[in-house]
Amino acid sequence: MTDAPLPKADPAMFAPCPQPMAGEPANTEGLARGVHMRDNPAEWAFVRLSRLIKEFEASLDPDEEVGVRLVGLPGDQMMQIEDLGFWGPDLILFFGRTAEGRPVRLVQHYTQVSVVLNAMARPKAREARRIGFRLDELVDRTDPGGG
Repeated sequence: MTDAPLPKADPAMFAPCPQPMAGEPANTEGLARGVHMRDNPAEWAFVRLSRLIKEFEASLDPDEEVGVRLVGLPGDQMMQIEDLGFWGPDLILFFGRTAEGRPVRLVQHYTQVSVVLNAMARPKAREARRIGFRLDELVDRTDPGGG
């Protein structure tokens, strides 16, 4: 073992997030507002996925909630997203349910995350869930830039 100091994060990593680029700027305007880059790649992917989910949820009807189509898996697999997380430095965690109501936990390396956000009908027995605000709270609690 060595007593060498641990490497420090580059302060440039905590700079404001660059604005996403898209053909229609109105679709991405404001997504990066208040978001700061992170030195943990899984956390950085989580922060941006959270923002994209919240923005997507804003366009849903009251009887819809966010679902995800798992890109690269066989068949037409969909899951309702109940929560999102990360386990740094490299894993993104999706928690949800299949269309049949069975629990699903998807663990992906941050470099392999490829999902399609989809509107899904909410179960008739309850109100539609919105997870974006909860994800925003977690992002705020872990924000190294304080903004």
